[in-house]
Formats: sequence, structure tokens, C-alpha cells
Amino acid sequence: MNGKQYLKNQLPVILINLLGMLALALFLIASGNSIQTVLFILVVWLIVLFSCLLFFYFSRKKYLDKLLDMTEQLEERYLLPEIMQEPEKADEQVFYQIMKMAEKSMLERIGEVQRERKEYKEYIEQWIHEVKTPITAIKLICENNRCSFTRDLMAELENINRFTEQALYYARSEHTENDYSVREIRLSNVVHGAIADNKYLLRQNNVTVTVDNVEYSIYSDDKWLRFILDQLISNAVKYRIDQPVLHFSAVKENDRVILSVEDDGIGIPQSDLSRIFEKGFTGQNGRIIHSSTGIGLYLCKRLCDKLGIGISASSEGKGTTISLSFRINDFVTGVQG
Repeated sequence: MNGKQYLKNQLPVILINLLGMLALALFLIASGNSIQTVLFILVVWLIVLFSCLLFFYFSRKKYLDKLLDMTEQLEERYLLPEIMQEPEKADEQVFYQIMKMAEKSMLERIGEVQRERKEYKEYIEQWIHEVKTPITAIKLICENNRCSFTRDLMAELENINRFTEQALYYARSEHTENDYSVREIRLSNVVHGAIADNKYLLRQNNVTVTVDNVEYSIYSDDKWLRFILDQLISNAVKYRIDQPVLHFSAVKENDRVILSVEDDGIGIPQSDLSRIFEKGFTGQNGRIIHSSTGIGLYLCKRLCDKLGIGISASSEGKGTTISLSFRINDFVTGVQG
């Protein structure tokens, strides 16, 4: 509460009191009172007036500062009327009722938006599960009729399946705790499973895949981790160069197992490295490869945060290394907490 603004608001009260003092002084002088008596009465009036103004200023300031502190501590600030005391002054009660009406309107709107989001999420999940049926059927047809055409078709089907999975995981990423199951898994099984999921894509683009020293046990969710690796494999293929190589390796450091996914592609400019996990960010490479959406790595980061997996990227002009860091001590306790 600003003191200067408070005085400005109190100008009508001050002017009325000054006019009253002038009228009283003229009346007392006309009644034959001495100047000393008149001055004494006016000084007392002024002292009382400014004492009252100071008292109301500090008491009001204390109340409003407390109200501001309460508001700053609230995450949903539209709920302020629920925790503030109902004021006693008539004009303040009007504003209090306005705030209550605004709060009610906001809660109704939030409830409506949440219902719409839930319905849309359920529709997306249902649609994805439905569309997987014809994808699986086409895969079986291709498997039973192998030729160069069906191999190319299988690679495109892997892309379609990846995009549908991306949409599904994006829809679920807000509440992953309802879908994941953390347990002990073999890192090698997840890595080889992700490679198998993308075998036609890798074969179509002549990607050489090497896997070294991934025989570690970690605590994570097999399905979600496999999805993360699918996104990293897809990026490595998307930003490839001639005779691309994709290398998986793992190392144990203190209480962590670090899985590195390294490619020899076009790399990431240093100016873009700090932003590659931002939603929708495509950077300089995204302007070259127009199929970039900026969603894949954003989803990886979001899911890693939910699962307690550290994720980082490095690039030295050519090639990119994405590192996933898994805790191996008290991991389950940390995630469930």
C-alpha cells in the first residue's frame, strides 16, 4: 500500500477538516476568543486528524500486506475468497461478493475444461487403439508376402506406428503414474527390443547398429523406456548422413547406470543444445529437415522426469550422444515418494 496514494485518496477528508477548522476559527474569533486559544484548538484538531489518518493507514496496510502474502502463497489464486475473512465494511463486502462470484465462475469454467480434456484424451486413446488393428493386419500381410515393396511398406508402417505411439504417450504424459510400472528389468532386453521395433526403418536407411556392454539391471518401466529409445532411434535416422552408424553402450558410475545412444549424424549446433528438450523447438536442423516437429525429445524429457531418469545431450559438431542415467540405489523408493 503506497503512502502517497493513500494521502491522495484521503484528500476529500483532509479538505473537509480544513474547511471545518477555518469555520471554527472564524466563529471563535467572532465570539471574542483570543488568538492563542483558537490556535491551541486548531493544533489539537490537526494532531487528532493526522493521528487518525496514520492509525488507519498502518492498520489498513497491515491487513492488505497480509492479504497479498496469502495470495502469493496460493497456487490457485482465484481461491482467495475461500481463505480471507469476510470484511465488515459495506463497500468491502460488495467487492468480496464480486470475488466470490468470479471464483464460482472460474471453478465452473475449470471443471468444464477438465471434462473436455478428459473426453478428448479418452477419444485419442480409443482412436489409437482402434487404428492399431489395421496396422497390425497390414504388418501380417507384409510378413506373409515378403518382397522389396513390402519391406519398404513395413518401414513406413513403423513410422505410422511410431507417430500413433507418440500421440498416445503425449496424451498420457500428464498422468504417467497411472500407467507405468517400475520393476527390475534388463537394459539389454529393452535396447534389443527397441532395435527390433525399428528393424525395417534401420534396414531401409542402411543404418549399422552396434551394441556394447548393456548387460545391466535397472529399475524402470519397460514400455515407457522402449518408447523413449524409439524416439532416439527415429531422430538418429532422421538426421543421418551417408553410411549412418548407431551405437548403444552403457557404463556404471557410482550409484548410476548411464546408457548412451550415439550416432554419427549431422549433429546439433551448440546454440541449440540447451533448448532441444523444449516443446516445439526444432532449431537449425529442423529448418533443413521439414518433418521435424519438436515433440519427440520434449516427450522423452517429460517422461524421463516422471520416471526419475536423467537425460542429457552432447554434440561435437558431428554426431550426437543422448545419455540416459538410471539410479540403482533406492530407485523404487524415490519414484514412489
